[in-house]
Amino acid sequence: MAPETENPDAVKDRRAGSAPQRARALWLRFGRLPLVLVACALLAAGGYYAWRTWFGQGTAAVGFITAVAERGNLEDTITATGTLQPKDFVDVGTQVSGQLKKLLVDVGAVVKAGQLLAEIDPSVYQAKVDGDRAQLLNQRAQLADKQAQLVLAELQFTRQQNLTREDATTTDALQSAEAARQSARAQVNSLKAQLQQTESALRGDEANLGYTKIYAPIAGTVVSQTAKQGQTLNANQQAPIVMRIADLSTMTVQAQVSEADVPKLHVGMDVYFTTLGGDNRRYYGKLRQIPPTPTVVNNVVLYDALFDVANPNQALMTQMTAQVFFVVSSSKDAVLVPLAALRPVASEAGSRGSRGAGVDPRTQFAKGDARLSVVGADGKAVDRVVKIGVMNRISAQIVSGLEPGEKVVIGATASAPAAPAQTGSALVPNAASGRGRP
Repeated sequence: MAPETENPDAVKDRRAGSAPQRARALWLRFGRLPLVLVACALLAAGGYYAWRTWFGQGTAAVGFITAVAERGNLEDTITATGTLQPKDFVDVGTQVSGQLKKLLVDVGAVVKAGQLLAEIDPSVYQAKVDGDRAQLLNQRAQLADKQAQLVLAELQFTRQQNLTREDATTTDALQSAEAARQSARAQVNSLKAQLQQTESALRGDEANLGYTKIYAPIAGTVVSQTAKQGQTLNANQQAPIVMRIADLSTMTVQAQVSEADVPKLHVGMDVYFTTLGGDNRRYYGKLRQIPPTPTVVNNVVLYDALFDVANPNQALMTQMTAQVFFVVSSSKDAVLVPLAALRPVASEAGSRGSRGAGVDPRTQFAKGDARLSVVGADGKAVDRVVKIGVMNRISAQIVSGLEPGEKVVIGATASAPAAPAQTGSALVPNAASGRGRP
């Protein structure tokens, strides 16, 4: 049986109807290629960025934190806390017991030397003086009587001697006259001794009477009063203090210094202090004395360091707290850099952060040499050895090897690795180096 022949028109229509299907197939096959290429490009860029961030820093440029060397003043100081006391002061007390009858000055009063300050009730002491004077008058009268009797006894003895030469008297009468003369003479001497004793007692009682009036021993200001008017004072065992007078024109600062810092102090060194609420005003002086006996506070050994300061306007007052600075060394108009920029010369070049924790830089750089990295105009850091002078725990003076305005490396950015900088080698900083701290 012959095959059935397909209608040509049907074949034409079928081919014409399949063209849209072929176009759609081509779109599904090739139309998404640009999107895939874009996605691949983005993934490649992201992967490159991640590689640079996480794995590529070993060869990436290192970022620096820099500081500019500038001129300024620098001090290496030892700090301590102290209190203010008047240099010259007197605790005025009473030498006699009795009631404080009058108190003539108040706290804050300015007094002169010899000015009357207070009075003790003088009644008892005045009575003693009056009794001594009366007894003295009585004894003087007795002495006059005995002296008259002595004169009579001597005349009688002389008469008996003359009569004895003429055999006109007896030996017994002569001996009696001589004994009467010697007795009269002894009584006169006894009364003279009693007079001296009474006069001495009178002087003592007059002195005690004088002590009932209390006078200012020095000129100054009454800074405290411990006794009140009407109070009874007992001076039999210890002289009670009535008030304190101080000369406030010169104050003494008593600073307590740790035993570790005392060897760094010496008499005559410069020292200054500030007070609380004093607007950072500095008061200057020189160390006067370091008493050898320490004070132990909570098992901490502290030594007193004393120095004086003028107080003409009396702005400084007793018991004020002072923040004290002992100047170990200082430099004015010096080239300064942060201490973080320095490294020991003996250590390996570029070993940043090689200083041990808690190491005093004044000991580490005692020989005066240090190493630092200087960033040039081309942005490259080169190691350089410099001479250093005055140091504290923040800054250091550069004596030679560095000029003002040069940039020094004080650290690396947080994202940068700790790559060593060899002497003479260049490290190219990234954009973060331009934002270094001054």
